[in-house]
Amino acid sequence: MKMLQEFRAFAFKGNMIDMAVGIIIGAAFGRVVQSLVKDIIMPPIGVAVGGVDFSELSIVLKEAAGETAAVTIGYGAFIQTLVDFLIVAMAIFVAIKVINSMQRKQEEAPATPAPPSDELVVLREIRDELKRD
Repeated sequence: MKMLQEFRAFAFKGNMIDMAVGIIIGAAFGRVVQSLVKDIIMPPIGVAVGGVDFSELSIVLKEAAGETAAVTIGYGAFIQTLVDFLIVAMAIFVAIKVINSMQRKQEEAPATPAPPSDELVVLREIRDELKRD
């Protein structure tokens, strides 16, 4: 029973929930980027290099024979994955730069000083009265 309570305390800490949300959003973001690369970016690149579909690019090491499938190196899929990675890396880089610049602006903004305590106000009044005399 104690182990279950410890696990529950561990699983429902704020950091764990934040991490889970981050992972879910990251997975969804990955699918969006994959679609962006596959459906929007790669077709024009393929047309620019002569109508080549990168996902189909491969080197045949051994031709198919009968029921045996061909042995290929699918470097086109690797190029596709590399472009996906570069776009995700660039998006994360830009997001972190924006967040850091926002934090710097908050740090640079002068903080309003806290109002003096009641004791300090009374002491200042006493000092001012003594100076007048």
